[in-house]
Amino acid sequence: MQPLVLGSTSPFRKALLDKLGIPFITDTPNTDETRRPGETPERLVRRLAEDKARNVASRFPDALVIGSDQVACVGDDILGKPGNRENAIAQLTAASGRAVTFYTGLCLYNAANDQIQLSVEPFVVHFRVLAASQIERYIDREQPFKCAGSFKSEGFGITLFSALEGRDPTTLIGLPLIRLVEMLDRQGICLP
Repeated sequence: MQPLVLGSTSPFRKALLDKLGIPFITDTPNTDETRRPGETPERLVRRLAEDKARNVASRFPDALVIGSDQVACVGDDILGKPGNRENAIAQLTAASGRAVTFYTGLCLYNAANDQIQLSVEPFVVHFRVLAASQIERYIDREQPFKCAGSFKSEGFGITLFSALEGRDPTTLIGLPLIRLVEMLDRQGICLP
């Protein structure tokens, strides 16, 4: 079997890929994640997922490399990783009572034959109307400063939502496993 490499430093993506029970290693993609002028969220995550996979493949020329990237959008505004408490509070305040669409770009790149598979998976989170005190308690409890949209759906963040809408709940965490399994199947890795 070809080596499988996850081009990500995210512990959340690693934990998701572990669920498939196939051996893989991780490597850090060195990718400029700056949004280009006029680039839609979908194009941005698609480009970054491919860039990450190709970057990592330069060090693993015989591997299947997974690249992934995610953004959260409230209306036309992209919410990145907040980085600190103040930004996280602002993001959740903006999301309160609204729908936030997550776009997750996924790339499976076969470095051995230069074959690429790309997908953008949407997932919508409907937020409850949240009081400032609820937002602050949540932020202080989970400190989701490295999470797009300022929450961890796999943790206490689920209490912020009124509904979830999408094909695959793992998309929300940053690695759409249903789509990835389809891609791996096309590369001859059949699960189970």
